[in-house]
Amino acid sequence: MAFYRIHRIKDTPAEHFRWTAHTGGPAIVKPKDYDSNEEVEAATPYAAWKMLIKQQSPLRPGDVLESVTGDGTPAELRIAKYIGFEPASWWIPEPKPDATAPPVTLESTGHQESNC
Repeated sequence: MAFYRIHRIKDTPAEHFRWTAHTGGPAIVKPKDYDSNEEVEAATPYAAWKMLIKQQSPLRPGDVLESVTGDGTPAELRIAKYIGFEPASWWIPEPKPDATAPPVTLESTGHQESNC
């Protein structure tokens, strides 16, 4: 059996998820949009889904199951959609540009501005 960490989507992002057009393929999810304080042990994401229904704590569309290896390392994200589970990954922001680097100018690139 596998362990799954349950990430429940917050109300405001859930409304956005509800009205967004369904797209296929991996979803990108933001950790700030989720509350994570539950775990469940099940053979598959669908077994976890059924178990949570029986426990009166069903998954909603937009909720994420994160499989966890035996040593506690996160392995795989699956997002609950209206049609089942699909792969997901956490959104990783791009690093901010170095504030100490000088701005790029036309002179520093070797190009000259032309007045046509």
